[in-house]
Amino acid sequence: MRYVLGMVLFSVLASGPLSAQMQGHGHMHGADGAGHDMAAMPGLRGENATAEESAELALLFQRFQTLSREVENLPNGIRTVTRSSDPEVMDALVNHAVGMIDRVGRKDDPKILIQSPTLDLFFLRGDKILSEVDVTDEGLIVIQTSDDPEVVAAMHAHAAEVTAMVEQGMHAVHQMMMQRAAN
Repeated sequence: MRYVLGMVLFSVLASGPLSAQMQGHGHMHGADGAGHDMAAMPGLRGENATAEESAELALLFQRFQTLSREVENLPNGIRTVTRSSDPEVMDALVNHAVGMIDRVGRKDDPKILIQSPTLDLFFLRGDKILSEVDVTDEGLIVIQTSDDPEVVAAMHAHAAEVTAMVEQGMHAVHQMMMQRAAN
């Protein structure tokens, strides 16, 4: 299956404080002192996100250990290969990537509570991004390019954020949130 879209891969990562309390887990943490609910993951909901999109994100975070990823920074963009050893997670990954690439092209920000600020530029300049998406035995391959140097820099930064999430799950999100709160 091959898609050529004028958009960029979206993946949810940290920006704002989480407001939900930990339910039954006995500890609180976060940049603003608020806790969170790792079972319900309310930070994955968005003002303009569907329940299905939030459920896909939750599955990706809950089973992040099944994911692996390679990133090549290109002079005008990125090439990523992401895969999962779990077929259900792989399906969610492909659906998420294709759906969010489409959203970026339409400039239709889902406004996920914890989404990364690097995505703001993508939703503003989605028409300046060309994406090729291919699902092969190797995994989900995404090549994204742009002639806009600011968009390319944001692609490089966001690819690193997504890689951190693949390696560390929600812990990476928490770390990025605390770093942003400290700045």
